Amino acid sequence: MADRFYIRTKFLIIILAVLAVYSYGWKVTEIEVGELFRDFHLVKPLVKELAQPDLFTREKKFQIVEAEFFLSQNHRENNPQESEGTNPKLILSRQPGEISFTLTVRGLNLKPEQSGILYWVNAIEQEFPLGTFTTDSSGAFQKDITVVPPNARGVRQTVKAVLSWEEGGWQVSETLSLTFEKMVETVFLALMATTFGVLVALPLSFLGARNLMPRNKLGTFIYYAVRTALNVLRSIEPLIMAILFVVWVGIGPFAGVLALGLHSVAALGKLFSEQIECIDSGSVEAITAVGAKPLQVVFFGVLPQVILPFLALSFYRWDINVRMSTIIGFVGGGGIGFLLQQWINLLKYNEAGTALLAIAIVVITLDTLSAKIRARVQ
Repeated sequence: MADRFYIRTKFLIIILAVLAVYSYGWKVTEIEVGELFRDFHLVKPLVKELAQPDLFTREKKFQIVEAEFFLSQNHRENNPQESEGTNPKLILSRQPGEISFTLTVRGLNLKPEQSGILYWVNAIEQEFPLGTFTTDSSGAFQKDITVVPPNARGVRQTVKAVLSWEEGGWQVSETLSLTFEKMVETVFLALMATTFGVLVALPLSFLGARNLMPRNKLGTFIYYAVRTALNVLRSIEPLIMAILFVVWVGIGPFAGVLALGLHSVAALGKLFSEQIECIDSGSVEAITAVGAKPLQVVFFGVLPQVILPFLALSFYRWDINVRMSTIIGFVGGGGIGFLLQQWINLLKYNEAGTALLAIAIVVITLDTLSAKIRARVQ
C-alpha cells in the first residue's frame, strides 16, 4: 500500500513539474495564438504572391508618350490645338499653369484596349505615378489629374503615359533561368562542403573514438582534445561561421563552402567516432593479437565495419548541407539563398516564390535519393 502511494505521489510530482516547465516556457516565449488569426490579413497578400512563382513569360512591349507642361506664376492660359497625324500623342487641357492646377490629359493613337500608368516627371527627372488608364478601341483615353503635384520642381515639367502588354509565345522567364543557375550552384556548394568535411572528419573520428585510443595519458589527452574541439565547432551555427568567412574571403559561394565544410567536420567527426565505438571489438582484438600495427588494425579491423555507415552518413550530410546553404546565402554565402534574400528585400515575392519552389523540388529529390542510397549501403 505504501509503495503504491509512493508511486502515485512521485508520478503527480513529475506531472506538476512538467506543467510548471511548460507554463513558464509558454510565458517566456510570449505565445499568443490569437495573433495568428487576428493579423492573418497582413500576410495573406504576401502568401498569394509567393504561391504564383514567375516561371514562364511572354515578350513584353512598351509604348511611351510624353507632353510638356510649364510652370509659371504669370501665365497666360492657352488651349492646345490637336495636331493632325496618326502618331501617338498626349494633349493637356491647359498650358502653362501653376502648382495645384487641375488638368485633363488626353491620349490619341495609342495601342488600342491596353492598360497603362500615367506619371508626372519634374525637372530633375523624378517620377510620381498619377494613376492608371485604359485605352479604347481607337487607342484613345482621357484622365483628369486632380492637381499638379506639389512636389513639382523647376519650370519644365512632363506628363508621361506608359503602356505595357505581352505578345508572342510563352518562354522560360529570366527569373526561372537565374533560379536554375543558382540552384545548381547551391547543390555543388553543398557537395564541395560535404566532401571537405568527410576528408577532414575521417581521420579525426579515429582519434575521437574511445575504443581505439590507448589507455594512457597521451591517448586520453588526444581523445578529449578531439572531442572537445568537435563539440565546440558543433555549438557554433553555420550562419555565424558564414559571416566570419564572408568578411575573410568576401561574398560568394567560397565563403559558404568554408562555413558548411567546417560545420560538417564537427558533425561528421562526432557521428563517425560514435559509429567506430559501436563496432565489434572481436575482429580488432584478433588482428591486434597477431601483431598488427595501429594502421593495419584501422584498415583491416575497423574500416570494413564502418565504411557503409560512413557512406550513409555522408549522403545524409549532403542533404542537410543543401538545405542549410539556403540560409547561408542570406549573409552572402552564395547559392540560391543570396538571390532569395535580394528578392525578398526588393518585395519581389513572385520571384521569391520561384526560388522557394526550386528549393523544395531539389530538397525533396535529394532526400529521396539520399534515403534510397542509405537503404542500399546499410
